[in-house]
Amino acid sequence: MRVNRNGRIAAAAVLMAAGLVGAPAGAGQASAGPQHVAGYTANVKAAAGENMQYGGGPVQLHPVVYLVFWGSQWNSDTNGIPAYLTSMFKGLGATGDNWSTITSQYTNSSGQGPTFNGAVFGGIWMDNAKAEPTNPSANAVANEGNRGASHFGVTNNGNAQIVVLSAHGTHPDGWPSSGFCAYHDYSGSVSYTNMPYQLDAPAGSRCPNNALGGHLDAFSIVEGHEYAESISDPQAGNGWVAPNGEEIGDQCESGFQKVTLSTGTFAMQPLWSNKSSACVIHN
Repeated sequence: MRVNRNGRIAAAAVLMAAGLVGAPAGAGQASAGPQHVAGYTANVKAAAGENMQYGGGPVQLHPVVYLVFWGSQWNSDTNGIPAYLTSMFKGLGATGDNWSTITSQYTNSSGQGPTFNGAVFGGIWMDNAKAEPTNPSANAVANEGNRGASHFGVTNNGNAQIVVLSAHGTHPDGWPSSGFCAYHDYSGSVSYTNMPYQLDAPAGSRCPNNALGGHLDAFSIVEGHEYAESISDPQAGNGWVAPNGEEIGDQCESGFQKVTLSTGTFAMQPLWSNKSSACVIHN
């Protein structure tokens, strides 16, 4: 779902009233940072989806994903998240992946769509020289995305995705009280994802921990969602977006299934397909 900062605060207030999230710190104060985001949200979805419409912007024709684990807090984390997501992205794009290829129908202004000829995994950086701030702002997350792009040498590379993974006990851009599970955005030089520590999501939120019985299900479902949307709408607004403001993952935040890749089996969500006018789990 696409919302502006004030809209996200309003959405969080509705969720708080429904008991889905806790009271946001500094409620009513719009956080600093990019003015539009697209995210795996806790909002109630429309009963029927809408086909995506093209806004004239770029799509990622050859996506490459770079994982940035932010903060020295990761040094003591024992949940195996870096290895889990590395395995997932080494499988996505590789032989046997017919989930990523759902995005191939979403072409750019030249009629070219994303192609997958090998793993999309680009690298991992444990940025652990010092601790991640407990409450990093939206701007701080974007800046960490830029630091990651600089580290990997992919600044201004339109095919690059930087996934900023926050550590246990942190609250990037007000998470989990700000109405999203994660979101992707564009820093002006790179597509990046704000990926909070999903295991910290409160009971009753829609962040899908243990959705299919796996301890790390929320990481693959939510990050898979943002990965697909970053392919089809990398600048968060001028790619493929439905008239209702939602992207290819937003309309399909249910019906989770196990997707088998060459590197293992991962909990994933369907994606919206214009070809089928429905949510689908494979191309």
